[in-house]
Amino acid sequence: MAAAAATIRSTFPVSGRRSIWTGTPEIYFSKAIDNSRLVKVEDSRRNREMKQFGTALGCLFLLVFTYAWQHFKAIEYGYQIESAKRDLSAMVEMNHALRLEDASLRDPERIDVLARRMGLVPPEPGQVIRMDGASTDAQGPVMASTAPVMVLAAQ
Repeated sequence: MAAAAATIRSTFPVSGRRSIWTGTPEIYFSKAIDNSRLVKVEDSRRNREMKQFGTALGCLFLLVFTYAWQHFKAIEYGYQIESAKRDLSAMVEMNHALRLEDASLRDPERIDVLARRMGLVPPEPGQVIRMDGASTDAQGPVMASTAPVMVLAAQ
C-alpha cells in the first residue's frame, strides 16, 4: 500500500496538489415536531404597548394627511384665485373696449353723416312730437276721462 501511495504522490506534483479534505460533512436529519399542545401565553403588557403604538401611529398618519390635504387645497385655491384674477382682467379690458365702441357708435356727428348718406334730412319744426310728457304747450297736469263707448253686435 505504501508503494501505491508513493506512485500516487509521484504522479501529482507537490505544487499542483489539491486538498481533498473539505471539513465536516453537512448532514441534515428531519424530525417531526408536534406543537399542537403548546399554549401561547397572553402578554397583556405587550398587547397594551402595541395598541398604544398603533393608536399613536394612526394619529400621526391622520395629522400628516390633514396637513397634506390643507397644503394641496391651499395650492389649488391659489390657482383658482389667479385664474379668477386673469378672467377679471380680461373682462375689465373687454368692458373698456365695449364702452369705447359704444361711445364711438353713439357719436352724433357719425350718426348725422350716416343719415345724410341714406338720404335722410333733418325734421321740420313741428314735425317731431315728444311722447315723454315733457311737452312745451302743457300748462299743468291733465286728468284722464272716460268717454261713453257704444258696443255693436257682430253679425
